[in-house]
Amino acid sequence: MIGRTPKKSRKEKDGYSRREREIMDVLYRLEEGTAAQILELIADPPSYTAIRTLLTILEKKGHVRHRVDGPRYVYQPAVAREQMGKRAIQTLLTTFYDNSMERVVAAMIDREEVAPEELDRLAALIAKARKEGR
Repeated sequence: MIGRTPKKSRKEKDGYSRREREIMDVLYRLEEGTAAQILELIADPPSYTAIRTLLTILEKKGHVRHRVDGPRYVYQPAVAREQMGKRAIQTLLTTFYDNSMERVVAAMIDREEVAPEELDRLAALIAKARKEGR
């Protein structure tokens, strides 16, 4: 297989593997959960042991933390979803758009599925930013 990266070692652009991203998505939805709860909410899940291993990896990376509740570990995101989103946007800005907010916004509104109401809300946000002198 020359030129192809094996599926298991391939990482997404934000540094999460597919499974790590699935776990983080579930944790953000639940706000906190056990490995068993996370396992139940992942489509085509890996084994329970794999979920526990991935949670340990995510904890070592600083993405999740846990508390002990009797015999169980209850996991939660270490960083608020909004803050993590801001970090991801900053990575997009610097990596793909040469720190150009205009290019990022242009790429986002260039999608076919943008509803007219969303464009109206974006226009209002831009007007508000102008008024506040940003």
